[in-house]
Amino acid sequence: MRNAALMLGVIGGIIGMIVGFFSYGYTEVIDRYGEIEGLAQQVRNVDLIRGASFLAPLLAIAGGAMARVRALWGGGLMLLSAAGMFFAFGFNVFTMFPIGFCGLGGLLAIAAGQPDEPKAHF
Repeated sequence: MRNAALMLGVIGGIIGMIVGFFSYGYTEVIDRYGEIEGLAQQVRNVDLIRGASFLAPLLAIAGGAMARVRALWGGGLMLLSAAGMFFAFGFNVFTMFPIGFCGLGGLLAIAAGQPDEPKAHF
C-alpha cells in the first residue's frame, strides 16, 4: 500500500503541476494584458490560486516521497494537497485526477499500518 501511495502522490503532484502552471499563467496573462469581455476574466482571489498552484503539487510530491518511510506524515501531506487543489481550483475535468490521486494516495498511506511484505507470485 505504501508503494501505491508513493506512485499516486507523485503522479498526482505532476498532474497538479501542469494544472498549477496553467492557473498561475492565466492569472499573469490577465494581469498583464487585461480582461477580455465575455471570454477571459480575472479570478476572485489571485493570491489563493497562485499559492495553491505552487504549494499543492509540492505537498503531493513530498507526501508521495515520504509515504514509504513516514506513511502517516506522507498521507497527511497528500490529503492536504488534495484539499488545497479542491478548495482553490474546484472539482472539474482538469483537477479530478490530481485530486483523486492525491486523496487516494493519502488514504492508502494512512491505512498502511505495516510496511509492504514481499510475497512470491508463484
